[in-house]
Amino acid sequence: MGVFGSNPEETDALESHSLLLSSRRPPVLASSAAAIGAPCHPLAIAPLVLTGPSMAVDIEHQLAVFRRGADELLIEGELIEKLKRGAPLRIKEGFDPTRPDLHLGHTVQFNKLRQLQDLGHHIIFLIGDFTGMIGDPTGRNVTRPALSREEIEANAKTYTDQAFSILDRDKTEIAFNSSWLLPLGADGMIRLAAKYTVARMLERDDFGKRYQGGQPIAIHEFLYPLAQGYDSVALRADVELGGTDQKFNLLVGRELQRHYGQEPQCILTLPLLEGLDGVNKMSKSLDNYVGITDPPHEMFGKLMSISDELMWRYYDLLSFRTPEDIAKLKRECSEGHNPRDAKVTLAREIVARFHSEAAADRAEAEFNARFRGGAMPEEMPTVTISTAGTGIGIAQLAKQAGIVDSTSEALRLIAQRGLKVDGCVVADKGLVIGAGTTVVVQAGKRKFARVTVT
Repeated sequence: MGVFGSNPEETDALESHSLLLSSRRPPVLASSAAAIGAPCHPLAIAPLVLTGPSMAVDIEHQLAVFRRGADELLIEGELIEKLKRGAPLRIKEGFDPTRPDLHLGHTVQFNKLRQLQDLGHHIIFLIGDFTGMIGDPTGRNVTRPALSREEIEANAKTYTDQAFSILDRDKTEIAFNSSWLLPLGADGMIRLAAKYTVARMLERDDFGKRYQGGQPIAIHEFLYPLAQGYDSVALRADVELGGTDQKFNLLVGRELQRHYGQEPQCILTLPLLEGLDGVNKMSKSLDNYVGITDPPHEMFGKLMSISDELMWRYYDLLSFRTPEDIAKLKRECSEGHNPRDAKVTLAREIVARFHSEAAADRAEAEFNARFRGGAMPEEMPTVTISTAGTGIGIAQLAKQAGIVDSTSEALRLIAQRGLKVDGCVVADKGLVIGAGTTVVVQAGKRKFARVTVT
């Protein structure tokens, strides 16, 4: 990622933007006040608004929306006092763009932000382009590799595009924490570090375990919670959202706000969504995820594969249906209705959200045809593999077709009778697909590709 303001056109844009920034400079930690008032990232799309028009507030209804699906709300009494003022709350959540794409686990937070946005609150979608270069140590037993600016910039673009499939683009402020953290400089960062002690940092579970276990902790990892906490100071957040694993960092934000004379933010933690296995946190590395850019038929099929028990968890955390509607569905299932129908309703809702109603119709029809009649999907990736006329082994073909991540995974599937070519189970690990052949290769129940070998 280049440094914004390095050419004349960008410099002019920075100067014209400075008036917007004058009202939202965070407390000065660095020696230069002008540095702290540095302009926003070029992709930031909305000025910071410290006050907003008053709104009619039904406190009980607002609290019900805040609480829905949440793990913990701190501190509820403080939130009530903020709501009583009748002004939109400044609600922030930060995301480090560590991967180029998102899965349904990430959307638990997006869904909550959208619910609060619909109540009239001001939502700040914070891209951690600075903190992403530090690397979040949360839940890690080793130091997390830092990302380059180029990786962060590419991932941030994808994050925002995907986030706006849920959030209202016109009502969302995008911020980049490099806007205030880069200008701090070394002296500002040292002043910030002076606000917290090593003893307090070691109270954090993952740091404490690594220290007790003799695992190294790099000094820069201690800076991560401080940098995230300072985001709340810079943005004057009223509320911050995060996963349950982020509680320590969110509390640091409250303390730093007190240090700088601000009213401390309230904290809303949300559960971590279990993956398709119903046990582990949803993760691409565990292959138990539903990507929000997955093709409609694949997304639908994955959601239909979850257990009936996990389905209700997904309803609570992912569905936009009212709690009353979900309670009615549960009651109907307990009275003898087939849970499969409720699962179809959920799968259709999710597919329609990220694709379209028409895509949901096709995905359902395709699913029914495939699993009731053994049909292959009409739509699948098409791949051409050039072998200079020599042909290609089935494991390598499956990998290059993108239906497995590695040849070893393909070989495991063959051993488990989980790899098919043109609908037939592959039993021979040494099978070679000859040049001039087009086949449909299938991994498991849901991954297909039409492959032409040349």
